[in-house]
Amino acid sequence: MPILDGIIEEINEDKSSQFRIWLTSMPSDKFPVSILQNGVKVTNEPPKGLKNNILGSYLGIDEAEFDACSKAVPLKRLMWGLCFFNALILERRKYGPLGWNIPYEFSASDLRISQAQLYMFLNYYEEVPYEALKYMVAEANYGGRVTDPMDRRAINMILSDFYNPDVLKDGYKFSEGGKYYIPPDGPLSSYVEFIKEQMPINDLTEVFGLHDNADITSAINDTNLLLGTALSLMPRQSGGAGKS
Repeated sequence: MPILDGIIEEINEDKSSQFRIWLTSMPSDKFPVSILQNGVKVTNEPPKGLKNNILGSYLGIDEAEFDACSKAVPLKRLMWGLCFFNALILERRKYGPLGWNIPYEFSASDLRISQAQLYMFLNYYEEVPYEALKYMVAEANYGGRVTDPMDRRAINMILSDFYNPDVLKDGYKFSEGGKYYIPPDGPLSSYVEFIKEQMPINDLTEVFGLHDNADITSAINDTNLLLGTALSLMPRQSGGAGKS
């Protein structure tokens, strides 16, 4: 990284030139701050909040494949449960150790492979193989990243709320207050509309199985992250006297 920093410093700016340098990087504290300060920043981060996360998942579903499954009702309800589960475990990270003992980097590929397996299992088996689906998602796809024994137990228990026979019953709810539930069966567009119009804007801690006071932990974590990021981008002076 220091060598890269030196190379960038030696590039002479020529406004008439079409030359541009495009750098991509995963989040890293070793990435030179000077490059960030001198360049145009483009970031791609997962959406925040259950509502936005689930909406992003549904916008990425192929409509033709969604309507072609031989078990339409189980697919639509289990797909909702899977997308809700994906959003839930991602949002649990904002609660720090209350959410996960170790903050795991679950990715979009975990959701995509789980969706593909859901299509495959429902088309292949006569009955819905709940145990097989739970094993593939909680132990293999997402669970492959989970290293803490208690976190592994937690992710299995969380998934059991979304992958179970009761999901196929009308009126099944994911929270005690009833704010989160499976929308009526319909085309893909109806689910997108439901997410935009019916889902709460702010996440309710009850759906995470946590007390309302957990929001305090989340707010402190967000504040520390925001201020820490701002401080890390401040220019640093080397040597010399004067005001800090």
